[in-house]
Order: sequence, then structure tokens, then C-alpha cells
Amino acid sequence: MDKPDLLHFTASEEANRLLATDGLALLIGMLLDQQFPMERAFYGPQLLKDRFGEDLDAERIALWDPNAMEAVFRGPPAIHRYPASMGKRTQDLCRVIVEEYDGAAENVWDTAADAGDLLSRLEALPGFGVGKSRIFLGVLGKRVGIRPDGWEDKAADWPSIADVAVFDDVSVLREQKRAMKAARKS
Repeated sequence: MDKPDLLHFTASEEANRLLATDGLALLIGMLLDQQFPMERAFYGPQLLKDRFGEDLDAERIALWDPNAMEAVFRGPPAIHRYPASMGKRTQDLCRVIVEEYDGAAENVWDTAADAGDLLSRLEALPGFGVGKSRIFLGVLGKRVGIRPDGWEDKAADWPSIADVAVFDDVSVLREQKRAMKAARKS
């Protein structure tokens, strides 16, 4: 599978291109996909890029003044419904990328020995737990063409953003999630 030109997670072609071509943008989008509409979460990296006025850079984000980062997240429009905590978490993520992966998000997956190693690396990232890490592994495998040995066994085995091939799939996924949540309640 060739690397895609777009990941159709938002209504914006520009944001979808950024997600497909910038590993840090994709990681930040996944990080923001928490208690917030997924298409807005994945649009967040584009808003960050626009507000910084230049490409996303892990070191610059990590070193940004936390109060200024909160203001950037606050907007308008808001990058996330929790601008202070998600701005801090984004900076924490970027610090790890700088300190452990030479400032390149792609090194998280490009240097992993196999899917188990990659999953462990993802789980160690700020804001990434087991479920989010399994979903992101699915995104890498199904959408980006990053398929370390054993990825299918480690990736999420439930409907997720990894299953979004076109933007219309976002609403289908939302309905699937509602149905799953309703089934758990009953």
C-alpha cells in the first residue's frame, strides 16, 4: 500500500492532507480524539498549524509557553473542549517525541521492531492508553500502510477511526459507537 495523500477524517481537504503527510499531526489528532467529536479532533492539528503560521514542530510545541498554548487551544474556534488540559497534554506528547524519538513522530513507528513493540511505544505516549493505542495501530495499518509484523492481531478489533475511508464514514462510525454504547447500557 502506498502512503495516502489524504486521510478523510475531517471535512477539510487541507486538514486531511496534513494528517496523511505529517506524523506529528496524525498523533496529535489521535490524542485530541477524546470527549470531542472525532472530525473536530482530527481538524485540531490544522488549526494548530494555522495559528502557529508554520509547519508543526515537536520541539517548538514542547517549548511553547503553557499559557500561550492554552490561548492557542482556546481559539476561537476551540481546538478542544478542554483547552488547558489538552494543550498541556499535546506539549507533553511533543516532549516525548523530542526526547525519545529525535523530534520525529514517524520514528515511533518507523523504528519499532514489530507490532508489539509499536503498541508498547504508543501506550507509553502521554494521553494514549491501551484502547487509543490499538486504534492508532489500526489507523497506521489500514490507512497509512505502516504494517509491522503482527499489527492485525494488536490493532483494535472494534469499529474506530481506522475504518474511515471516506468522510461519510465518520457519521456511520458515530452511529455504530452510539449503538454499541446503548447496547452496553441495556
